[in-house]
Amino acid sequence: MGPSADVIIQGDCLAELAKLPDRSVDLVFADPPYNLQLGGDLLRPDNSKVDAVDDDWDRFDSFEAYDAFTRAWLRECHRVLKPDGAIWVIGSYHNIFRVGSALQDLGFWILNDIVWRKSNPMPNFKGTRFTNAHETLIWAAKGRGARRYTFNYDAMKMANDELQMRSDWTIPLCTGEERLKDATGAKAHPTQKPEALLHRVILASTKPGDVILDPFFGTGTTGAAARRLGRRYIGIERESEYVKLAQARIAQVVPASPEELKVTGSKKAEPRIPFGQIVEAGLLRPGDMLYDPQGRHSARVRPDGSLAVGELTGSIHKVGAMVQSAPACNGWTYWHFKSDKGLAPIDVLRAKVRKEMPVA
Repeated sequence: MGPSADVIIQGDCLAELAKLPDRSVDLVFADPPYNLQLGGDLLRPDNSKVDAVDDDWDRFDSFEAYDAFTRAWLRECHRVLKPDGAIWVIGSYHNIFRVGSALQDLGFWILNDIVWRKSNPMPNFKGTRFTNAHETLIWAAKGRGARRYTFNYDAMKMANDELQMRSDWTIPLCTGEERLKDATGAKAHPTQKPEALLHRVILASTKPGDVILDPFFGTGTTGAAARRLGRRYIGIERESEYVKLAQARIAQVVPASPEELKVTGSKKAEPRIPFGQIVEAGLLRPGDMLYDPQGRHSARVRPDGSLAVGELTGSIHKVGAMVQSAPACNGWTYWHFKSDKGLAPIDVLRAKVRKEMPVA
């Protein structure tokens, strides 16, 4: 039996993680303490104090203490993930390298590191280092030999104007109306992440209805993005004030309907249709001619779904490559047939066969 979803659990991260069932969540998104260990106040050039992260929850006595905590919560996350599950962890240079080492030691298989480039970073007021303008996310599968993790590649490509999405993401810091404030008007949480970042993570690596666990829930960015995208969430948060802010925030989110959540699907997930099946279905007949888009080459369809160009014979892909003297060819888009509206790629015939296939 899986855990209750769409819930915020107030309590200690390790204690509450231990209560969750094995193999019960689809994705983990973790924004753990960064262990910044700042020495003294950070001042601007005018000597005004910078509102930096100085909360008790971000302090550890030593690197050893931080490493022990990191391995403890990661071990629990590995346990509760389903076999095809994955994890995202975000951090800064203070901690992300230690987290990455722990991930690998515990059996996770790193898929990507993503650089979140902040388009509006906080300046380096002391002028002693480069402006720290990015954070790093590590995306890892539960294990190298695990079942296939979710990656909505085509949806990510579509979101990037039909270009393959890269591992460097430019997204502004959380500001304006999205930035939650406390009763005094100050930032309610020092490291509130922009919902745009979680939108991309969730859209890339989950399916509608999946359960996303966030063991460091804070003010609920993961829950808000999950609810908006039709996913379920489990949040664990120690601080009662953050829990209250998260509950109020998520309650205002209007979830999308199942129809609105459809995204660009992967062609790799569609059933394989051999060209011979197009001939069997009578959409093309033996002896019909196919042409390349420029009309330079023509090929004759044979009964077994192969093509013939003079003495050359073979599959639609092999013959397409041979007539172009190319190493490879996608025959579905290269070869065209004569239709009432002129030349059309044979891929439209494959789409017709797929559409008429019964739903599994």
